[in-house]
Amino acid sequence: MKVQFRTIRLTKLFPLQISRGTSTGSSNLFVFVEDDGHVGVGECAPGTGDDDVLSDRAQKQLEELISSGIDGLGPYQVWEKCHAMGVEEPALAGLDIALWDLLAKKANMPLYKMLGLELPTAVTSVTIGINPVDVIQERVPEILRLWKGRALKIKLGGPDGVEGDKESYEAAREAAKPFNVKLRVDANGGWTQSEAIMMAKWLADRECDYLEQPLPQGAEDDLHALFKDRPLPIYLDESIRLSSDVTRFADRCDGVNLKLMKTGGITEAMRLVAAARAHGLKTMIGCMGESSVSIAAGAAIGYLFDHIDLDAHFNLNPDPAEGLRMVAGVVMPRDVPGHGAEVVE
Repeated sequence: MKVQFRTIRLTKLFPLQISRGTSTGSSNLFVFVEDDGHVGVGECAPGTGDDDVLSDRAQKQLEELISSGIDGLGPYQVWEKCHAMGVEEPALAGLDIALWDLLAKKANMPLYKMLGLELPTAVTSVTIGINPVDVIQERVPEILRLWKGRALKIKLGGPDGVEGDKESYEAAREAAKPFNVKLRVDANGGWTQSEAIMMAKWLADRECDYLEQPLPQGAEDDLHALFKDRPLPIYLDESIRLSSDVTRFADRCDGVNLKLMKTGGITEAMRLVAAARAHGLKTMIGCMGESSVSIAAGAAIGYLFDHIDLDAHFNLNPDPAEGLRMVAGVVMPRDVPGHGAEVVE
């Protein structure tokens, strides 16, 4: 088995600001695993704040892993070995996605079929970041037309406090009205407990479907008061990385949002979904600054989720990969062997 790496600079069409910072692009590490005439491709994408430093670090970690010997190991064995060696989850995700893509190509099956799944059915949200009101009013119609979205995720938790958040939400809501889309809110941990309780009630009266990560990671004990009389479903994102986190916080949320870059790829993502279902929780899959490669891997397991936020590839100028379809608001994998995406740059 031969493993190669390539770092590609991705530039965002629109800068994305969330409560923790702003991203204009990232340096993503692409992983190519070749065996028996087939090549699987995966992607390592950083989160906000790690945009340009992760790729070199991730490649070094994976090279050390490979030198220790992974020939003949399947994705589950590789995941466990990576985890034991302290390989960071985004780096592990790049290799894990490539290994699953390779297995499906060897089996001559679309990855979703090889995993025993159907095509996804949940529409993907498209995202409007934290922006001045006039930018929100202009950009919301633009991205809904351009990206053919049927659900809009509105980032709140901005620097102007909850009053600024209210203005932003109302601006997005008004701009989205002609499109008849669903509205969701993600605060990315930008509120205090009292702010979250107040905003949940305010949003529930204004057509919001659910509220994601209202409190910062580390403040999960404060979720109990919010969850007790919640007027909206509460989803956790930053608080949930691995399947073991689900058990810790299952009593204070309605659902969990996993990302392949947090779980270390598809292997742990499927375990996390199983843990969530065992606790009666809803499921969501999101993304970071990813191209169509990682988004295709997420779409391949999209059937498992109640909500989908696989829109990062829409906001790239350009996307260095291709291979996805948008069908009635749903991000669809192709019926070809593997996850269906290829690097074309």
